[in-house]
Amino acid sequence: MLRASAGGDEGLVIAGSLTWNSGAIHGFRETEKSRWSEASRAILQRVQAAAFSPGQTLLSPVHVLDLEPRGYIKPHVDSIKFCGATIAGLSLLSPSVMRLVHTQEPGEWLELLLEPGSLYVLRGSARYDFSHEILRDEESFFGARRVPRGRRISVICRSLPEGMGPEEPGQPPPAC
Repeated sequence: MLRASAGGDEGLVIAGSLTWNSGAIHGFRETEKSRWSEASRAILQRVQAAAFSPGQTLLSPVHVLDLEPRGYIKPHVDSIKFCGATIAGLSLLSPSVMRLVHTQEPGEWLELLLEPGSLYVLRGSARYDFSHEILRDEESFFGARRVPRGRRISVICRSLPEGMGPEEPGQPPPAC
């Protein structure tokens, strides 16, 4: 299991909604980060090794999403314009429940309990055929268990969209 902590709010930008997700995220701050401490780089390299295929090019910088306790993420499928075949998120600070629902068969769904320090990976059918969301605090149950929400930070690594080359040709991809 990966363990990490989030320190300070330096560089976080206040925002209202993500344009590429049509307002899917509410009650959040976000930033993109390309410079990390040595300890954080080591964690990101473990995320890369666990979630991405060898040779898969990753988007840089890493997306950091800071969701307030009452914040939530509505159901969405990330646009293929902004991320490729794999999305990996490292969950920090607070547990939360992620729900995935099949876009063509809404009766097919599952919920994931994302504990602090856990890593989720969306690829294949989970990436393209299921919407995903982070439940609102008042809806936050895993089975019969209430999962109270606090502030949640997710560190999200994404592969490069198909047909796009690295931002700097000839440079090795970053850790995430």
